[in-house]
Amino acid sequence: MTDYGFRSRFAAQKPWTPLRYSPWHEALWQFLSTACLAFGAWYIIWRWMFSVNFEALWFSIPLLVAETGAYLGLFLFTLNLWSAKSPELPPLPVTTRDCSGDPDAPERPLAVDVFFATYSEDPELVRQGLQAAKALTYPHPIDLKVHVLDDGKRPAMAAVAAEEGVNYITRSDNLGFKAGNLRNAMTVTGGDFILICDADMIPFPTFLEETLGYFRDEKVAWVQTPQWFYDVPPGVPLPAKLERRLGRPGRWLGQAVERVVGPIQLGEDPFANDPQLFFDVILRRRNWANASFCCGAGSIHRREAVMEAALRQWSDAIEAEAGRDEASARRLTGETAIAESIKSAMRWQGALDTEFQPYKFHVSEDIYTSIALHSDRERGWKSVLHPVPQARMLSPNDLLSWMLQRFKYAGGTLDIFVTDSPLFRPGLTGAQKLMYAATFYSYLSPIWNVIFLVSPIVFLLTGIAPLAGYSLDFFIHITPFLVLNELSKLVSTWGNSNSKGRAWYLATFPLSLQALWTVLRGKKIAFPVTPKDRQVGTYGRLVRWQIGVVVLTLVSLAWGWVAYAQGRHGYGLGAMLANTLWGLTNASSMLPIIRAAFWQPDAEFESEIVAGKMHPHQSKGEEAVSP
Repeated sequence: MTDYGFRSRFAAQKPWTPLRYSPWHEALWQFLSTACLAFGAWYIIWRWMFSVNFEALWFSIPLLVAETGAYLGLFLFTLNLWSAKSPELPPLPVTTRDCSGDPDAPERPLAVDVFFATYSEDPELVRQGLQAAKALTYPHPIDLKVHVLDDGKRPAMAAVAAEEGVNYITRSDNLGFKAGNLRNAMTVTGGDFILICDADMIPFPTFLEETLGYFRDEKVAWVQTPQWFYDVPPGVPLPAKLERRLGRPGRWLGQAVERVVGPIQLGEDPFANDPQLFFDVILRRRNWANASFCCGAGSIHRREAVMEAALRQWSDAIEAEAGRDEASARRLTGETAIAESIKSAMRWQGALDTEFQPYKFHVSEDIYTSIALHSDRERGWKSVLHPVPQARMLSPNDLLSWMLQRFKYAGGTLDIFVTDSPLFRPGLTGAQKLMYAATFYSYLSPIWNVIFLVSPIVFLLTGIAPLAGYSLDFFIHITPFLVLNELSKLVSTWGNSNSKGRAWYLATFPLSLQALWTVLRGKKIAFPVTPKDRQVGTYGRLVRWQIGVVVLTLVSLAWGWVAYAQGRHGYGLGAMLANTLWGLTNASSMLPIIRAAFWQPDAEFESEIVAGKMHPHQSKGEEAVSP
């Protein structure tokens, strides 16, 4: 039986401890972030009013638009992180009455269905999750049922389900992919709550004990838990690494650095898979706005909420279709009104033609479900991000798998924004719309990131500045903004290093642009299953644009400093220093993803593959994410 790393060196890793809420910490963050936004607005206004280079508007205006766009993204990001307050976990419910809000409701033990959605994954991988799900604990009587949702219709998977004593569910078609798989399972199960697991997810025994308490609030529709990847290389803490080189003074130096910037692990996961920054900071801090969205695996849903939202959307779709049909009929017949019997027939036909979808048939069905529930103003459904990881999963261990996953995330999210944006959906509160806007807006960042990457190269090669001049006035306006931006980020993510995340955010511009272009052309985003095994080989072709940025930046730096030494027009010292720092920052941001493309596991990791603990497979389909 394949072990998939459970007895590997990674098995001893423990999930992160959530950041503690501190009102003093939050007050400091809010002060610094407000000051940052104020100085940022001062800088942007000054840029538009006093620094435009009218002799090079083709260069100056795009950079100004990019800076303004990035500032708006910073404003939305600040709103996202504004408050870390989250609901407290109430006592665990004993019976269904405790979750209904009705003191006269009948009492019976809670019923929980655990869904493992699978398609092509190794059945032995799924077995690990099934065994863990059967071991879920709860201090009160509970009706727990575990189900395998196999869209692959594989006898081997059915055999594993039978051996583990769990229910095996399949269907005649794969309509709707994962969303359709979940919908089909809902029609043949009846639990009060549904725990959604991916094929590689291993729930901790305490999952239900850590989440079901929130459902004492009858308005809570789902609880999302962080996705934690246990199989990433843990790396070596900076103090330990320096101690090996410099002795005890090295440890002291490393500890001093970490006190300022947070923990630093050398040799850790080269793919920036660690999701703590997203779950423990970004998504957790949407609790204040009731806008923490569902991320699929690791979430538990109130069946009533999912079904009711689906029924409401189904009814609205029928009414909308009937309205269009009625308008067409009036145009065709010239009548000013249509008989009620004909209207009823139109609604009936619409009901037959409209698919009932508890989970939207979409590559990002989890976010779609979140939007549908949040926008139900009549019921006022709530969501909660529980900050403590309650499961472990496998992460992409090669750049191709990583890009397949991220392309699906980016394309699916952008498709919702373009085709069915919640920003114009009735029912969502203003705060919820702002939180969803922050999500969608972040995927537009490659538009201005490309300009930021190209701008120092253009100046260094041509001597043409994108602003009127790199004067003292420029540095007076930009310096406090940049300093406060760094300080506020350090405080907001205290205990989490965000340097790698920011580097990847900038370096993934080709992938994000490809996702945006795909959506704008109206092409459908595919439903690729992220490979669970490491793919063999290196992927230099996937980072050719990032390599190009590094090479062009270094060449332009050499050219620019030679021009400065020769005293050529336009190459002032202030301009050279600013663009050198800018260019080197850009180039260094490309290095992590380039390194990931050529990363190979160390000898110990390879020995596990040779021993059969991990099964590498040569991958096909690089073109799917090769912009």
